[in-house]
Amino acid sequence: MNNTETITCTRVPEDQRINHAGDLFGINFPLKLEPFIYGITDRIAEEYTGGYWDFFSLRNGGFYMAPSSNETFRVSCENGYEGTMSADALGIVACLYAYSNLSFRGDEFAQTCAEHYHLLREYMLEHAEVGSMLGAVD
Repeated sequence: MNNTETITCTRVPEDQRINHAGDLFGINFPLKLEPFIYGITDRIAEEYTGGYWDFFSLRNGGFYMAPSSNETFRVSCENGYEGTMSADALGIVACLYAYSNLSFRGDEFAQTCAEHYHLLREYMLEHAEVGSMLGAVD
């Protein structure tokens, strides 16, 4: 893909969710990544109380998940960022935090997380809420 093409995002169909996440992350998805993302979301968005999440596949090979909600969430991060963002942007931020944190373990899963961090960040830079998300993750 060249640098002028937009990175598109497709919701992963319900019947393909387990296989899609498994193909990308293996057993580490349900055991490490998914609960880590939920925990981060719980810490940075006080109004988040759980619920169903959508999975998204990116044209560049990336992946993220986001709460299936039309709500706007107040977000407060350790870096001092405070603001509001959509559920989609909140999911991207939580996934970026998780990928980053899990990328420092020195194993194959860490390398996968590092790769997905960069793929998702590339998508984030084209997102309508890029300013808020950059504030939250940088």
